[in-house]
Amino acid sequence: MFRSGIAWPAVRCSLFVLACLATDAPPVAAQPPRFHVLALAEHGGLHRPFVDAAKVWLAKEAAAVGFDVEYIENTDRIDDQFLSRFRLFIQLNYPPYGWKPTAAAAFERYIEQGRGGWIGFHHATLLGEFDGYPIWPWFHRFMGSIRWKDYIPKFATGTVKVEDAAHPILQGLPGEFRIEDEEWYTFDRSPRPNVRVLASVDESTYSPQSPITMGDHPVIWSNEHMKARNVYIFMGHHAELFSNQAFIRIFHNAIQWTAQS
Repeated sequence: MFRSGIAWPAVRCSLFVLACLATDAPPVAAQPPRFHVLALAEHGGLHRPFVDAAKVWLAKEAAAVGFDVEYIENTDRIDDQFLSRFRLFIQLNYPPYGWKPTAAAAFERYIEQGRGGWIGFHHATLLGEFDGYPIWPWFHRFMGSIRWKDYIPKFATGTVKVEDAAHPILQGLPGEFRIEDEEWYTFDRSPRPNVRVLASVDESTYSPQSPITMGDHPVIWSNEHMKARNVYIFMGHHAELFSNQAFIRIFHNAIQWTAQS
């Protein structure tokens, strides 16, 4: 029987075959992550909103780039064997004090021997004597031999100027960009003599103006004396940074570059 020139029995047979093929087709296997990331994140306090926003952004970034992230909130589990699972260590607003001795020693080897990359944010330069802990001499040198001095407690908006546009972490960035309402840290000295400075904040652009300044004020840098690819990014106090396209680009580039260690 024919209608409008279509052989209906043949069509029904073809549909049946297609249905069978669709039913019997094996499921597409999920691709394993290309690498694993460890994020040491503060579990509470003023920086918790930043950490929570970072987790949301990292979940999307991981799906797009092809990695997975494991979060820890203290250093109890860190040793050489534990760190060997990860190509990248993100210090997501966790200070450089209060680490267990085994964890500190394992982290030093991880960085010195280039076992993986490192990205540190904001609180990672809270160097000094805090909460009853002495300064960590190795981490002090790692961050360019600086010591935390002061901060802008009421926050200020400032313009960050790119100094090393050729560096992979700053690819796709304009020559300068604004960071809103940050609590800019100052240090006892500039890390510049000991690190490769990638960007600095122009303190004359602070709004509102602040007397809490340090002159030469790097805010993104890398310590090339270490075998591991590493970068410190000062910004990281509040969740709104994940609405700042420049900050997001820096974080994305930093993952791509440091994970190549």
